Amino acid sequence: MKDFSKELSFKTSRSSGAGGQNVNKVETAVTVLWEVNASVFFHEEQKALLLDKLKNRINADGVLFLTVSESRTQLMNKNKAIEKIIELVNKALIVPKKRMATKPSRAQKQKRLDSKKKLSDKKENRRFKL
Repeated sequence: MKDFSKELSFKTSRSSGAGGQNVNKVETAVTVLWEVNASVFFHEEQKALLLDKLKNRINADGVLFLTVSESRTQLMNKNKAIEKIIELVNKALIVPKKRMATKPSRAQKQKRLDSKKKLSDKKENRRFKL
Protein backbone atom coordinates (compact mmCIF):
# COMPACT_ATOMS: atom_id res chain seq x y z
CA MET A 1 0.00 0.00 0.00
CA LYS A 2 1.79 3.05 -1.27
CA ASP A 3 1.12 6.50 0.14
CA PHE A 4 1.42 8.91 -2.77
CA SER A 5 -0.50 11.71 -1.01
CA LYS A 6 2.39 14.15 -1.60
CA GLU A 7 1.57 14.10 -5.33
CA LEU A 8 -2.08 15.04 -4.86
CA SER A 9 -3.47 18.49 -5.53
CA PHE A 10 -6.78 19.81 -4.28
CA LYS A 11 -9.56 22.11 -5.45
CA THR A 12 -12.44 23.30 -3.33
CA SER A 13 -15.95 24.22 -4.36
CA ARG A 14 -19.28 24.98 -2.80
CA SER A 15 -20.95 21.86 -1.60
CA SER A 16 -24.62 21.11 -2.09
CA GLY A 17 -26.87 19.66 0.55
CA ALA A 18 -27.18 20.24 4.27
CA GLY A 19 -25.62 23.27 5.92
CA GLY A 20 -28.26 25.97 5.87
CA GLN A 21 -27.12 29.48 4.97
CA ASN A 22 -23.52 28.41 5.53
CA VAL A 23 -23.59 26.28 2.37
CA ASN A 24 -23.89 29.38 0.18
CA LYS A 25 -20.64 30.98 1.33
CA VAL A 26 -18.22 28.22 2.39
CA GLU A 27 -16.34 25.97 -0.03
CA THR A 28 -16.44 22.60 1.73
CA ALA A 29 -16.47 20.15 -1.22
CA VAL A 30 -12.99 18.91 -2.07
CA THR A 31 -11.84 17.57 -5.44
CA VAL A 32 -8.57 15.69 -5.33
CA LEU A 33 -6.48 15.56 -8.52
CA TRP A 34 -3.58 13.21 -9.30
CA GLU A 35 -1.52 12.98 -12.48
CA VAL A 36 -1.00 9.27 -13.00
CA ASN A 37 1.78 9.53 -15.60
CA ALA A 38 3.78 12.05 -13.55
CA SER A 39 3.90 9.82 -10.46
CA VAL A 40 7.30 8.72 -9.17
CA PHE A 41 5.85 6.15 -6.76
CA PHE A 42 4.73 3.70 -9.46
CA HIS A 43 6.61 2.09 -12.35
CA GLU A 44 5.35 2.04 -15.94
CA GLU A 45 3.53 -1.32 -15.72
CA GLN A 46 1.57 -0.15 -12.68
CA LYS A 47 0.73 3.15 -14.40
CA ALA A 48 -0.54 1.26 -17.44
CA LEU A 49 -2.66 -0.95 -15.18
CA LEU A 50 -4.08 2.12 -13.40
CA LEU A 51 -4.85 3.87 -16.69
CA ASP A 52 -6.65 0.77 -17.93
CA LYS A 53 -8.67 -0.04 -14.80
CA LEU A 54 -9.56 3.54 -13.85
CA LYS A 55 -10.15 4.87 -17.38
CA ASN A 56 -13.67 6.03 -16.44
CA ARG A 57 -12.28 8.30 -13.70
CA ILE A 58 -9.26 9.62 -15.63
CA ASN A 59 -9.72 12.54 -18.00
CA ALA A 60 -7.99 13.08 -21.37
CA ASP A 61 -5.01 14.78 -19.69
CA GLY A 62 -4.30 11.67 -17.59
CA VAL A 63 -5.56 13.21 -14.35
CA LEU A 64 -7.45 11.02 -11.88
CA PHE A 65 -10.01 13.04 -9.95
CA LEU A 66 -12.42 12.36 -7.13
CA THR A 67 -14.87 14.76 -5.45
CA VAL A 68 -15.97 14.38 -1.83
CA SER A 69 -18.65 16.47 -0.14
CA GLU A 70 -19.85 14.10 2.58
CA SER A 71 -18.89 16.22 5.56
CA ARG A 72 -19.70 19.82 6.46
CA THR A 73 -16.02 20.75 6.95
CA GLN A 74 -13.37 21.11 4.30
CA LEU A 75 -10.69 19.37 6.37
CA MET A 76 -12.78 16.24 6.91
CA ASN A 77 -13.67 16.12 3.21
CA LYS A 78 -9.99 16.48 2.32
CA ASN A 79 -9.03 13.59 4.60
CA LYS A 80 -11.81 11.40 3.22
CA ALA A 81 -10.78 12.26 -0.35
CA ILE A 82 -7.18 11.21 0.37
CA GLU A 83 -8.35 7.93 1.93
CA LYS A 84 -10.70 7.20 -0.96
CA ILE A 85 -8.21 7.90 -3.74
CA ILE A 86 -5.50 5.80 -2.06
CA GLU A 87 -7.98 2.95 -1.59
CA LEU A 88 -9.17 3.27 -5.20
CA VAL A 89 -5.62 3.13 -6.58
CA ASN A 90 -4.59 0.23 -4.35
CA LYS A 91 -7.64 -1.80 -5.40
CA ALA A 92 -6.88 -1.11 -9.06
CA LEU A 93 -3.32 -2.38 -8.63
CA ILE A 94 -4.46 -5.83 -7.51
CA VAL A 95 -3.96 -8.33 -10.32
CA PRO A 96 -6.46 -11.20 -10.11
CA LYS A 97 -5.06 -14.72 -10.02
CA LYS A 98 -5.36 -16.64 -13.29
CA ARG A 99 -8.00 -19.34 -13.22
CA MET A 100 -6.78 -22.84 -13.97
CA ALA A 101 -9.21 -24.78 -16.15
CA THR A 102 -10.08 -28.13 -14.57
CA LYS A 103 -12.22 -31.09 -15.54
CA PRO A 104 -14.53 -33.03 -13.24
CA SER A 105 -13.09 -36.32 -12.01
CA ARG A 106 -14.47 -39.70 -13.08
CA ALA A 107 -15.99 -40.20 -9.61
CA GLN A 108 -17.80 -36.84 -9.82
CA LYS A 109 -19.21 -37.70 -13.25
CA GLN A 110 -20.39 -41.10 -11.99
CA LYS A 111 -21.97 -39.55 -8.88
CA ARG A 112 -23.88 -37.06 -11.06
CA LEU A 113 -25.11 -39.81 -13.38
CA ASP A 114 -26.13 -42.01 -10.44
CA SER A 115 -28.17 -39.18 -8.89
CA LYS A 116 -29.86 -38.53 -12.24
CA LYS A 117 -30.68 -42.21 -12.60
CA LYS A 118 -32.05 -42.38 -9.05
CA LEU A 119 -34.31 -39.36 -9.67
CA SER A 120 -35.44 -40.83 -13.00
CA ASP A 121 -36.33 -44.16 -11.34
CA LYS A 122 -38.27 -42.35 -8.61
CA LYS A 123 -40.33 -40.45 -11.18
CA GLU A 124 -40.80 -43.59 -13.27
CA ASN A 125 -42.23 -45.46 -10.24
CA ARG A 126 -44.89 -42.76 -9.78
CA ARG A 127 -46.44 -43.57 -13.13
CA PHE A 128 -49.45 -45.81 -13.45
CA LYS A 129 -48.56 -49.00 -15.37
CA LEU A 130 -51.02 -51.30 -17.16
